[in-house]
Amino acid sequence: MTPPFGTFPLVRPALDVGEELAAPVARALEKWADTEAARSVLYVDTDPDKADTAVFCAAYDVPPELSANCVVVAAKRGGDVTLAACLVLATTRLDVNQAVRKHLGARKASFAPMDTAVDATGMEYGGITPVGLPADWPLLIDAAVVAAPHVLVGSGRRRGKLILPGTALARLPEAEVLQGLAG
Repeated sequence: MTPPFGTFPLVRPALDVGEELAAPVARALEKWADTEAARSVLYVDTDPDKADTAVFCAAYDVPPELSANCVVVAAKRGGDVTLAACLVLATTRLDVNQAVRKHLGARKASFAPMDTAVDATGMEYGGITPVGLPADWPLLIDAAVVAAPHVLVGSGRRRGKLILPGTALARLPEAEVLQGLAG
């Protein structure tokens, strides 16, 4: 099997490698109502010590503009805290203080603490992915991610990544595609 970009030692359909994925990711792929989108997801095996974006892109010949980062944000209004996930291309920066805060109707928004993100998602830090997030979370996706023919995201673990069409990401549960989420 050949991926649409990059050089990886092992490429397989993600639905065939549930044991390599974080449990919430494997469950989400199996239960995704959009079976065509679920079948389009590839799993690529990678070294967990090379999971950080810049190192990863160099090691596996991945164009940074086809790599996306999933960031967990805590939005606060009064005493209420809402967790949300945001997906932006690695070559851009998430606009937490304006775009995210305003969209979520929060008084303040910031990156969620690492322990909070890991505990709430059931995924490893450095591997958090938009596939398999808690069902009640908003998933905000920058329009540039959806416009990409294929995008690389985490697998829920530091080892391995997922590659899928940008348009498939827009079909994830709770996904909202926004212009200007990142700059």
